[in-house]
Amino acid sequence: MSAALKQEIAQQRPFASVEEEALLNVMRTSDCLQRAFVRRTRHWGITPTQYNVLRILRGAQPQGLTCSEVGERMITAVPDITRLLARMKAQKFIRQQRDKKDRRVVWTQISATGLELLSKVDPEITQIPGELLGHLDRKELDEFIRLLELARKNCIDTQTPVSCDGDICET
Repeated sequence: MSAALKQEIAQQRPFASVEEEALLNVMRTSDCLQRAFVRRTRHWGITPTQYNVLRILRGAQPQGLTCSEVGERMITAVPDITRLLARMKAQKFIRQQRDKKDRRVVWTQISATGLELLSKVDPEITQIPGELLGHLDRKELDEFIRLLELARKNCIDTQTPVSCDGDICET
């Protein structure tokens, strides 16, 4: 077992198992990368989650997506996608409209303001993966990806179901 994580979290006792150490390393690494991403993007006034929604909706133009479809495509599960979309609508990053055939369904599209923001943010965002993981060579990255995908294999529910209030999004 490596001592690096134990030192980082000032743990005195040994880990209960190598699986525990591996899991805690994944969680610690995820948090570290997330915080680095936030530090690099906070001056744009959006969260990584909002950026993810904007990218998803840009890729779903022109029709857009329902609330549930946005939630299914998220990198990180959001417990209340309805509120997230409401905040983004208030910021004018997205627009929503009810389906003409089924009034229970609400379509969400990226707005011109959202597209403009992405055009400014994207050049900086595209540099972040290289800055955070560029010290790994291609073979290491391929193995890293393979191992992360393999680790997710036993996750029964990879995405927590999103809640979409019938007044705003389909259920």
